[in-house]
Amino acid sequence: MAAATTSKAILPPHNHPTATTTATKNGFSISIRAYHNSTIESHPGQQPSNKGIKLAESLSNMLHLHIERNLNHRTSNVPRIEDKHNTPTMSPKENISKKWQEIHGSNDWNNLLDPLHPWLRREIVKYGEFAQATYDAFDFDSFSEYCGSCRYNRQKLFEKLGLTKSGYKVTKYVYAMSQIDLPQWLERSRLADTWSKDSNWMGFVAVSDDQETQRIGRRDIVVSWRGTVAPSEWYDNMQNKLESIGQGEAKVEHGFLSIYTSKSESTRYNKSSASEQVMREVKKLVNYYKGRGEEVSLTITGHSLGGALALLNAYEAAKNFSGLRISVISFAAPRVGNIAFRDELYQMGIKTLRVTIKQDVVPRMPGIVFNESLQKFDDITGTLEWVYTHVGVELKLDIRSSIYLKKRLNLVGIHMLETYLHLVDGYLDSTTTFRSDAKRDVVLVNKDCDMLVDELKIPPNWYQLENKGLERNFHGRWVKPTRDPEDIPSPTVESYSNVLEMQGSYGIETLFNI
Repeated sequence: MAAATTSKAILPPHNHPTATTTATKNGFSISIRAYHNSTIESHPGQQPSNKGIKLAESLSNMLHLHIERNLNHRTSNVPRIEDKHNTPTMSPKENISKKWQEIHGSNDWNNLLDPLHPWLRREIVKYGEFAQATYDAFDFDSFSEYCGSCRYNRQKLFEKLGLTKSGYKVTKYVYAMSQIDLPQWLERSRLADTWSKDSNWMGFVAVSDDQETQRIGRRDIVVSWRGTVAPSEWYDNMQNKLESIGQGEAKVEHGFLSIYTSKSESTRYNKSSASEQVMREVKKLVNYYKGRGEEVSLTITGHSLGGALALLNAYEAAKNFSGLRISVISFAAPRVGNIAFRDELYQMGIKTLRVTIKQDVVPRMPGIVFNESLQKFDDITGTLEWVYTHVGVELKLDIRSSIYLKKRLNLVGIHMLETYLHLVDGYLDSTTTFRSDAKRDVVLVNKDCDMLVDELKIPPNWYQLENKGLERNFHGRWVKPTRDPEDIPSPTVESYSNVLEMQGSYGIETLFNI
């Protein structure tokens, strides 16, 4: 009989797997198949050695550990906004009627900011959304014949912007202009027949309805000021010159005051200034509701330039309404006036809460170098009439607290009001990161900028009219639609106050639907 033969063979990896395993975690699966590719001595009927199996198991364990570490790192740093898609975008509205004075600064917000009281957070967001409405409804399309106006009339404003549950009704639109001579390259519209070459829609006055009034403990009048959009307003912002206001030593920035007080008989909408328009409306509302025996407050809000106008508005209101509780809740507001202006605001009892972001440069201007920090040298410098100073209490936010935001320097994105509202909604205290149960839709941050981390896959600057306002007509041609007659800026807006004066209190009830 022939002797049994022994052979040596090289077993190729693709023919002889020795072990297979699968590593799975958080929906990710990886199969590992190890092959014995060394020279072995085989005999008929002999199984491969255990060496390959042990090798596969070792590799599998190592890969399991690697996957776990990377997935844990990934899931802890990449937000999942899909988990919030079926949750409300607003925090519950609590009854704050017994605490509203504290929430509006009667104790200068002591023990309410760090940590941030949830009732105060909700109110800050509410007023911030009113300020955001002045951007969302502003027509700044240079191809539009209504460039510089509001896209909607006051009865439809909150409906169009999803603010019907705010508990407020708009009673008045405010228009502003400036008398500063502008260079030709700063002209706003490319059209010769724009609705107004002089005026811009600058904000609105609103008042709380009966249900909201009961919840918040008083009848609240709100004035919301728009921030800088028009080039002429940017030009005004750059006027780094103090101008006297009132009879004392108080001085304010020249450009801000120009926007607030400018008027001209030759204009269509600014025969009266923004100041005069607002004060007439506030006076009517205060007299009407106080006449009914109600407690009334005035809350003024605004972002950026709007925050500056809010302070000027508060100063004037305090001069005209003795005993009226006035508070300002501003976002990204620059310095407005000198120390004497600040001190007068304090003496008149105006409470101001400034919401800022550490990385935003706008709140540092004007007066980046010469500002309120020099007050400590009063003994040397004397009264600092020429130095800009901030007003009120500061709630300082930080973009690094939110895992949803890019951390690179983005001056425009950091300054956007939606970025501010996102951070307010997630703020707990100065030592804690973003709260996990924040309500506001994260997607809103990218409405007009690129601040959300790329992993979210949210396109930047996504907020715009469908097809940029163009529609197909009956023949299938793309055309610019005409506005509904009730949405066209009309001189009747200017005569609105006169109508109310003629109709009296009954007219107020009719027009406000209250």
